[in-house]
Amino acid sequence: MKRVTGIGGIFFEAKDPAALGAWYKRHLGIDVQPWGGAAFDWSDDAGNPGGGTTAWSVFAAGSDPFAPGRAPFMINYRVHDLAALLQALRDEGCDVLDKTDDGEYGKFGWVIDPEGNKVELWEPPPGR
Repeated sequence: MKRVTGIGGIFFEAKDPAALGAWYKRHLGIDVQPWGGAAFDWSDDAGNPGGGTTAWSVFAAGSDPFAPGRAPFMINYRVHDLAALLQALRDEGCDVLDKTDDGEYGKFGWVIDPEGNKVELWEPPPGR
């Protein structure tokens, strides 16, 4: 079974998300949008679309999306079959959260790694 197929997103906390987003926009050229993040569309070396996107976003310190993890960041990994992977992780004794989400952006599930970091697993909708 395929497990992780790529990185879907990188999310981290900041004391002042708007100011930090503005810094990344000004100094690193990241196209930070009003929602607080940016989307990096995948492409090949020639610039042709590669069929995927990696999200980048800054959240307010203490944000709920990171709970019950203890880290000020969360990495979202793309997966091929979320349900099968979550079951495999449970079978392997991993700390898989019961909650899952299924919506227009795909299917999401979470596991806590041995260091207490919340890891997001994302099965994109077909064609993404």
